[in-house]
Amino acid sequence: MSAARRSRAPGGDVGLERLRRPKAVFIDVGGPLYTDENFLVAAITALDELRAEGGDGPVDRAAARALYDAFRNGREPSLRGALAERFLGSAARRGELHERTRAHWQHPAGTLYPDALPFLAAVSRHATIGVLANQEAGVIDALRRDGAGDLVSVWGVSAVVGHEKPSPELFAWCLDQAGARADEAVHIGNRFDNDVAPAHALGFGTVWVLRGEAPDEAPPAQAAVADLVVPDLAGLADVLFPAE
Repeated sequence: MSAARRSRAPGGDVGLERLRRPKAVFIDVGGPLYTDENFLVAAITALDELRAEGGDGPVDRAAARALYDAFRNGREPSLRGALAERFLGSAARRGELHERTRAHWQHPAGTLYPDALPFLAAVSRHATIGVLANQEAGVIDALRRDGAGDLVSVWGVSAVVGHEKPSPELFAWCLDQAGARADEAVHIGNRFDNDVAPAHALGFGTVWVLRGEAPDEAPPAQAAVADLVVPDLAGLADVLFPAE
């Protein structure tokens, strides 16, 4: 079943029209391409290390998972803050947790979603593809290892570029590298706050992929901002570039 039949286009035909035949397609990494479990594993590893330094035992995995799910579904405003408060004793240690997590945040072989490469390959025949993500520099090597290197032309990786979503600077940098305007581009992401909302505000077409850190169900008010809401990437290339 195609993405067009399994998805919701809150803006109807008008929303879909904004997605048709873009000059550039930008995509987030965690959620759309790789499983966000990679970040959770890194955060738990960092927490274990920090707790061990204070003489405490390993993190309760089930409790960490519960906080992750609460964050995904909007019941926690900050995942790092919630994890730091629960397992390190203070949300003020969020920054310390963030820095320690960075050292472990990787995308091992086998964690790329199976629909990622077919989607990128199909889109690459029609548009410039860019990664637009808050990620460490190692994600570039991971995508090259997994066969996406030749399909991506713009590497908008926050650790390399020096800007992070949701700031408009990273989006603007990617547009400049692709030689496209916002109204000629589509951004695909799984976070409303970091992907859908800022991209929409800048004039991009937007696709919200509901996996990884995305909520189980898109809140109606937020879904209405996206041009398209989909569960995955299967069939999405045909929505962006329909047959003549």
